[in-house]
Amino acid sequence: MMLKIENVLTRAEVDQCRATIIDGPWVDGNETSGHQSALAKKNEQIAQGSDAANEANALVMDALGGTPEFVAAALPLKVYMPMFNRYAGGQTFGNHVDNAIRQVRGTDVRIRSDLSCTLFLTDPDEYDGGELIVEDLFGEHKVKLAAGDMVLYPASSLHRVTPVTRGNRISCVFWLQSMVRENAAREHLFRLDSSIQQLSAEKGGDDPLVVDLTNLYHNLLRRWADS
Repeated sequence: MMLKIENVLTRAEVDQCRATIIDGPWVDGNETSGHQSALAKKNEQIAQGSDAANEANALVMDALGGTPEFVAAALPLKVYMPMFNRYAGGQTFGNHVDNAIRQVRGTDVRIRSDLSCTLFLTDPDEYDGGELIVEDLFGEHKVKLAAGDMVLYPASSLHRVTPVTRGNRISCVFWLQSMVRENAAREHLFRLDSSIQQLSAEKGGDDPLVVDLTNLYHNLLRRWADS
């Protein structure tokens, strides 16, 4: 499942996040790359563990926790610390697949990357190029969203970022391990949950159909989820 989530950050939060990271410290984006990704990746990122990274991370994590659509779609169990990157002057990220397992530096914590997430921090008219291209069995999907909007997609997908030929493309990227491993199962649960929310708004939360579907949702989640 590939999903666009709008207004994860408000305009004020986008401005705050950008002000926090604008002066760096910026480092080579390959500081955190795997072997294959390092061959394709040409960008910069905020140094992990820096004050700027930590402050911006806290802002994004708070916003994610307050975004019901993200929680419903991703069913997050563990979130890998968000990273902030910048593309300019022709920088690009060629076709690659994200590492299946990511280890938190300095710890023994490992996260299975079920979903990849890109939160845009610059608007489309601020730069040329820089489309996120995600491939699946239906072909290629181009993504270039408004600042504050986010896209979720399976981390198993081949994807790339086209060269940025004008301006700066700034975004936040992160990965997460979902409570539900299988993409198809997460999609079924998300669609069921969305239908329950709509029916509940129309009929009331105590309507027998709403109660029955809610029971089905939680029993499916119980069957498929790891905790």
